[in-house]
Amino acid sequence: MFRALRPHQLTIDGVAAAAFFAITGFVMFPVSSGQPLIWGVTVSLFMTGALAVRRLSPALALGIAWAGAIMQMGLGLNPMPSNIAIFAVLYVTAAYGRRWLFWAGFASAVLGALVITLYLVLATTFVQGGLSLATVSVAAVTLVAATFALLLAWTAGALVRASTRARENRAAQERAEAEAVAEQERVRIARDMHDVVAHSLAVVIAQADGARYAAASSPAHDGSAPDEVAVHALATISTTARAALADVRLLLTQLRHSQADGPQPTLADLEDLYAQVRAAGVAVTVDIDPMPRAEVPAGVQLAVYRILQEALTNALRHGDARAVAVTQAWHPDRVELGVRNRVPDGAVPHRSGHGLIGMAERASLVGGTLRAGVESGEFAVHAALPIGAGR
Repeated sequence: MFRALRPHQLTIDGVAAAAFFAITGFVMFPVSSGQPLIWGVTVSLFMTGALAVRRLSPALALGIAWAGAIMQMGLGLNPMPSNIAIFAVLYVTAAYGRRWLFWAGFASAVLGALVITLYLVLATTFVQGGLSLATVSVAAVTLVAATFALLLAWTAGALVRASTRARENRAAQERAEAEAVAEQERVRIARDMHDVVAHSLAVVIAQADGARYAAASSPAHDGSAPDEVAVHALATISTTARAALADVRLLLTQLRHSQADGPQPTLADLEDLYAQVRAAGVAVTVDIDPMPRAEVPAGVQLAVYRILQEALTNALRHGDARAVAVTQAWHPDRVELGVRNRVPDGAVPHRSGHGLIGMAERASLVGGTLRAGVESGEFAVHAALPIGAGR
């Protein structure tokens, strides 16, 4: 029932009401029945009270205004300057009131105009001793004028209400759009982070295991070999870790400076990717037939790189770590990718996870398709990405 107002708003409303009463509270038109001045001041106090609480509680203000108006008509008082407060009350019922109060204000405006007309016409008829054509004409003009004046105040509040709702809806839409953009950016960064870190850590784990096995088995054959093998493995680990750190820093730079995207992997970076996997001890065979015939869109190049990176990462994690076959077929309208590796005996390959989901998202972003599963004892990834008509 009461609206939340700031202290300075309450102070302004209180001061304005006090000034309003000081100006209009003791000023009234001549009364027809010679009522004492105190009754007119009392009615002004009601109107002033309605004006004081109009923003704090529009419903309460409307009730106080009706109570003052009924008292005024019951005492037979003529319209007074303090009745101006009724316009402010109708305004706030439309601008700030709930739905029921919104329409209650409209009904009060229409009913109030009718009551004012009847009250004034009856008073005039009583004074003149009966109805006449002039009395009816005055009543019609009074009804039109009162309806127009009261509805004008209510309509002004309704326009303010509509404007406020429009601003709120626009602000909510802007917040939703900003949240959607931020969510898309978070998803993109999370996908890139997964692609980069998962692949690099898979290589690190493979190299660490290789170094551990070399240190445990090589001393039985040659006293100097273990150190060389371990040093080479550790060097690969260091290189891979440094590359991962650089990629993470690049992604964090994109996060901090979103207005400019950093460089993204291209087809030219695939050789480095294959070299990393080979350095981990996995034989990677690459078959490209046919070769790209034209410049490949950057989005497709990024998708190809990330899909192959994730597929090779999965091969390192879940494959038998012996051989991986990569195929690329660059047709005029599409590129078909394939990655196959044997599944260890008794192993159950993962059919879902962030990696497979990420590859599917990468393919979907450029309008392509991807499927992955076990085929003849091998885990196979197939992707088809459109690249447009050949030039």
